[in-house]
Amino acid sequence: MFDNLSQRLQEIIRNTSGKATLTEENMSDALREIRRALLGADVSLNVVKSFISSIKDKAEGEKVVESTNPSQTLIKIVNDELTSLLGEKQAPLKLDTNPSVIMMLGLQGSGKTTSAAKIALKLKKEGKSPLLVALDVYRPAAILQLKTLADDNKIDFFTIENEKNVLKIAKESLNYAREHNNTVLIFDTAGRLQIDTDMMAELMLICNSIHINEKLLVVDSMIGQAAVEVAMNFNEQLEIDGIILTKLDGDTKGGCALSIVSSVHKPIKLVAVGEHIEPLEDFHPDRMANRILGMGDIVTLVEKAQKNIDVKEARALEEKMLKSEFSFEDFLKIQKQIKALGSFGGILSMLPLGISKDDTDKISHEGEKQFKKIEVFIQSMTPAERKNPNLLNASRKKRIALGSGMDINELNQFISQFEMMKKMMKGLGGLKNSFKKGKNKMPFGAPPKFPF
Repeated sequence: MFDNLSQRLQEIIRNTSGKATLTEENMSDALREIRRALLGADVSLNVVKSFISSIKDKAEGEKVVESTNPSQTLIKIVNDELTSLLGEKQAPLKLDTNPSVIMMLGLQGSGKTTSAAKIALKLKKEGKSPLLVALDVYRPAAILQLKTLADDNKIDFFTIENEKNVLKIAKESLNYAREHNNTVLIFDTAGRLQIDTDMMAELMLICNSIHINEKLLVVDSMIGQAAVEVAMNFNEQLEIDGIILTKLDGDTKGGCALSIVSSVHKPIKLVAVGEHIEPLEDFHPDRMANRILGMGDIVTLVEKAQKNIDVKEARALEEKMLKSEFSFEDFLKIQKQIKALGSFGGILSMLPLGISKDDTDKISHEGEKQFKKIEVFIQSMTPAERKNPNLLNASRKKRIALGSGMDINELNQFISQFEMMKKMMKGLGGLKNSFKKGKNKMPFGAPPKFPF
């Protein structure tokens, strides 16, 4: 998401930073390019006008042209305005009753049922006991889909077979939740191809009869500006509490996210990436603004590492590396840990590399390709060879290269780099032990911790 907008804004920033001085003329050029970038990303015209006007007013108020570092001052203003446009602060779910109720709203095909399962998985990982409730009585496939997702992820599920009264199902689910100690109910309501009177009447009946903690509108970010109209209609009739954006890794310009928050004045609370059932991610406006402007998002990367990396295994791998006992099998474990953080492209987008999107894409593509090659090489080895790299003589290498369908020169290059890494890590291990014993003092503080 935001790839095109991010690329354009980063180019504008690089061009502005390259100026010896920032004049009224080239600042005006930069603002014009920012305007074009936002319109090109499918941000609504009214939002763009307000955004540019706000940047211009602040730039003049802070006398950007006369400041000691004008380009950096302008970048800060743009970053602050992007953060404000995306909602200013992260908006957590308000689940302050027991049980709490989340109502999933949205048009058919927006990803509502899948998002219901994803939010249940997120809550389960946070220590809550979610209950998925099927209220789409018009599409049997929707009930079956939700039940399948619940079963696959070991999440409690509730429906009443052949019952068409959605309010009755909703009320009975509350009784079921109390009996089975479920702390959060997630109502997967029916969607339509378009908003209609019957749909809204049914949803309003539930809202008027049951206390709903969170009314979350699920919006498909692929539909662009149409998402704004959908959000405005739902908000006008049901007073939504927040938005879930789906399909953020698709071919989307991202403008709808900027337009929705500004148009309905409701926060984006959660985002969904990918088709696989993984927990929804909290939406942080400041972090997203940083990523759009190419400033990285180290905080989110660290949080992902804390959630997905096995610390005990990581420390064991670190010790092996420092003692030069590291094997090809251990290398596969590291690759698995890295994959848990997401794709190469996703990881790179969180690092403040200061390079263009094209260069990031090239690095990402090459990294994925090399990781795949290494994985194939190692999987072509016997278990004994994976555990003991010293076993690899000429005949074994030839067999591995043949088995992996790759050139033996590439295999030799990988083995050579692997051995060089082991020697380097062994040297660092000796240095680390030396500091531990107090024989030397680190000139720049404590010895580094390895991220593996």
